[in-house]
Amino acid sequence: MARIIETATGAVERTEVDPVVLDLIENGLRNARYEMDEVLFRTALSPGIREQHDEFPLIGDPSGKMVVGQIGLSIPDFLEGFDDTVEEGDVLLTSDPYACGAAISHANDWLIVVPIFHEGRVVGWASMFGHMSDVGGKTPCSMPTDARTIYEEGVVIPPFKLYSKGKLNEDALRIILNQVRMPDWNRADLNGLVAACRTASRRVVEMCERFGTATYLSALDALLQRNYDAMKALLGLVFEEGRTLSFTDYICDDGVGNGPYELKLSLTRTGEKVHLDFTGSSPQAAGPINYYINENLTRMFFGIYMITVADPQILWNDGFYPLVDVTIPDGSYWKPKHPASLNGRNHGIGRVFDLFGGLLGQTNPALLNAAGFSSSPHFMYSGNYSSGERKGEWFQLYSIGFGGIPGRPLGDGPDGHSLWPSFVNIPCEYLESYYPLRIERWETVADTGGAGLHRGGNGVDVTYVFEEPGTIAIHDDRWLTYPWGVNGGAPGARGTKWIERVSGEREVLPSKCHDVPVSPGDVLHFVTWGGGGWGDPLERDAGLVELEVRRGLVTAEGARRYGVVVGDEAATAALREEMRAARPAELPVFDMGPPMAEILANCEAETGLPAPKQPVWT
Repeated sequence: MARIIETATGAVERTEVDPVVLDLIENGLRNARYEMDEVLFRTALSPGIREQHDEFPLIGDPSGKMVVGQIGLSIPDFLEGFDDTVEEGDVLLTSDPYACGAAISHANDWLIVVPIFHEGRVVGWASMFGHMSDVGGKTPCSMPTDARTIYEEGVVIPPFKLYSKGKLNEDALRIILNQVRMPDWNRADLNGLVAACRTASRRVVEMCERFGTATYLSALDALLQRNYDAMKALLGLVFEEGRTLSFTDYICDDGVGNGPYELKLSLTRTGEKVHLDFTGSSPQAAGPINYYINENLTRMFFGIYMITVADPQILWNDGFYPLVDVTIPDGSYWKPKHPASLNGRNHGIGRVFDLFGGLLGQTNPALLNAAGFSSSPHFMYSGNYSSGERKGEWFQLYSIGFGGIPGRPLGDGPDGHSLWPSFVNIPCEYLESYYPLRIERWETVADTGGAGLHRGGNGVDVTYVFEEPGTIAIHDDRWLTYPWGVNGGAPGARGTKWIERVSGEREVLPSKCHDVPVSPGDVLHFVTWGGGGWGDPLERDAGLVELEVRRGLVTAEGARRYGVVVGDEAATAALREEMRAARPAELPVFDMGPPMAEILANCEAETGLPAPKQPVWT
């Protein structure tokens, strides 16, 4: 465990904080958190961070509890596994999920942790991790879809002092950067992470000097306590005492032929506390889709969902953690044993939100979201230029795709969008300027969003035309199972990927593959899944359906899922009456699509891919 070296003596006495001062400190922390983002975006070189914002910041209190930040890491778990001193000027780095208690979840994430000192004592922590586009290993971008161990996924950095008392460990950094394919990118991205954390440190010190250390620390306590009080009230309102809620969803496959992986989550409230239990989930995967999630991150995801759905104005933080107990079975999908491979954990991260949505919505179906953003699709393309001024030069693209967002109580799900708060597309102009490819098409796919009173967002077809020989890799899911609909809404469409070879051949690709060769003129269709629909499709305004037909979001045939005959009001009324009469009077809360046995039996005929084999515990 980390040993903190402080020169100040005595404890800081807590004090009452004026509400106006508390508001100033809260907003100062919010602004510092967003300033961390901007420092990194303006410093990084990799498009995954610079353009798409694949990074997550945090500012914590002296114990490491997050007071403001974004999802994804846990300083207490990092400090628990860091066996060294921590002093002023130190900057700590790791990329090993197993060495930091899953504060990060795969080796591509480089995590920086910086202690914030003021007048000889730790007054907080700044932390940030970013996804490095490449960390070595056997495939470009370091995400081999057939990896069986973490050793195949590139350099794994143990927790160590990148800077000791302000001095850079240049030898260690040189060794690390020697393992990667784009060292200039990694160096710039890493420097940006460090600079962002140091920026947050300066802002915290400024607030300590402005308001006094006692007032600042007391304000952090108040913000954490406010979150605790809010969550305590929410848990009592939302969950019935002693009632156990359970929900199950699936990861379609693990990249090496096994699946689907059952993901089960149960919740029980006892008194003022709830218990989250992943017992019943599938065993750890042979392939790299395992999502190593620790108990604190589970609490964080739960809090994000509860706070943002119930009262998004609350500054969500770690204050509510004592109210949530967590059970994660060892050797399961959620807690694999070392050295299980982890690079494809992005599917599990997306599915966590579907799980919480399905679980928590059972208490009030009117507030339930459908399924969507069920994965975080990745596309990678790399090779060497074959001719021209750049002949022999290496190029490498790592990018994140988007799918349909679920239908919601308040309206339709956005088309081809990201559910992460800050993620954005890489502009087509950027891709075509810096990489040897063209974007022939970037458009929504009509009818892929689930039908409902509120339509699920459509998936997108991003069509890449390759101009240089190279290899591509894909990480995606929801090609087998469906993003489910709720309250009578229909499921969204599944995703699919295929290449139109310059020879005229059409090649269907699995959702997880790497080192697929491409030639100039080959065309990849990267089609993502749609979001599930919300509510009765026959209650959707017929005029709106016809408008969406004109806009290309729904086809004329797809309009019939809503009981709409385009251009004919009388036929629409008759069709809707006929459809109502033919269905059950009470619509299902969840529509998961066909039964799993039927999905597996029809898999190859419907998708062009063989059905995965059932995973077993070993």
